[in-house]
Amino acid sequence: MYTKIKTFEDACKAINVEPTIIPDFSFFPESDRRAMIAHAKLVIIAKAINGDWIPDWTDSSQWKYYPWFEMGSSSGVGFSYDDFDVWDTCSTVGSRLCFETREKAKYAGTQFEELYKIYFVKE
Repeated sequence: MYTKIKTFEDACKAINVEPTIIPDFSFFPESDRRAMIAHAKLVIIAKAINGDWIPDWTDSSQWKYYPWFEMGSSSGVGFSYDDFDVWDTCSTVGSRLCFETREKAKYAGTQFEELYKIYFVKE
């Protein structure tokens, strides 16, 4: 069950890869490395949460969901999970970070909010 995936290490275990699978990004500018590592981890997490499901980008009737975040929310946190959204094959959303169901997208967005923040927001 995808809700047992609480950490990056749990995701690695679910798809049978070692947490050391993250490549060396040292040849990229230092300001971008954390975002690249976060993206690599999110790809693995999405794969683990989705299980055997693979998005079919040639099928516009297949719904695909991804977490949606609010920047500068009224709560003052600056970056927080807000909702989910759904796109079809016309999307510009990266296919590796979409989810099979809205529940899975919401789970990923809340459980791994800090990784999404590192990925989306330059620190």
